Amino acid sequence: MNFHREPITFVGQVNLKIQNLERSIAFYKEVIGFKVLEQTSRSAKFSADGKIALLSVEQPEHVVPKQGRTTGLYHFALLLPKRTDLANIVQHFAKIGLQFGSSDHLVSEALYLSDPDGNGIEIYVDRDPSEWNWKNKVVEMTVEPLNFPDLLSIGNEQSWKGLPIETTMGHIHLHVSELSKTEEFYIKGLGFEVVNQFGSQALFISDGKYHHHIGLNTWNGVGASAPPPNSVGLESFILMLSSEEKKNKIIAQLKGIGASVTEKSGSIITTDPSGNRIHLIAKE
Repeated sequence: MNFHREPITFVGQVNLKIQNLERSIAFYKEVIGFKVLEQTSRSAKFSADGKIALLSVEQPEHVVPKQGRTTGLYHFALLLPKRTDLANIVQHFAKIGLQFGSSDHLVSEALYLSDPDGNGIEIYVDRDPSEWNWKNKVVEMTVEPLNFPDLLSIGNEQSWKGLPIETTMGHIHLHVSELSKTEEFYIKGLGFEVVNQFGSQALFISDGKYHHHIGLNTWNGVGASAPPPNSVGLESFILMLSSEEKKNKIIAQLKGIGASVTEKSGSIITTDPSGNRIHLIAKE
């Protein structure tokens, strides 16, 4: 099953603020393997297939470095189509001497790194959904060491030519200030379901029984404040909705819980209780 197309609600694009546009373009092209889809003097959009933007970066006026202990981006996560693609990018990272983290989450195998501004990135591949273990509507996830010998046994260093064209924005993981109102916003407002919870500090939510489209945590501290508007970090992200009908239903749900909903240039924008901005886009 494809968890990143209609009728499922999923993250389509992540928009970041960065300090140096040329540095970011070089990183996302040469290290991550994106194609530049559009570029202006202060911004750029990146794509895997040369058609659909998955990531945008913008250098704000008077930009300041990423602020610690604030809400916003923990990481955005690029989903690769095949396990061999993950093996190939591991070999690419090793070849260029890039340091990165890794984990086996049972549902997926993942690499972790940051861009030059400290924006977190996950690159991962899913295990087949038939291998995911569900119990009482909760999917089992954990943090185990990645089996690199097994992974690299299927890789081909010469075959890395950037991100595969089928790469999608798999999920986004956010720092939030608390979980109670946050859960209400994402569940009652946006219509997601909780599929996993790590104690009192993290929630994982999804649509259509994916392991998670959005992660939410208070690891930067309960009560963490939003960063300044001109700070490096998350500007916003886009949620893709299957229809205008679904969008209108979600707007009504958001207004019903008192969430902010505004329209700007034809786009519906809402903000979660921690200040994370979300654009709601319906399929035409």
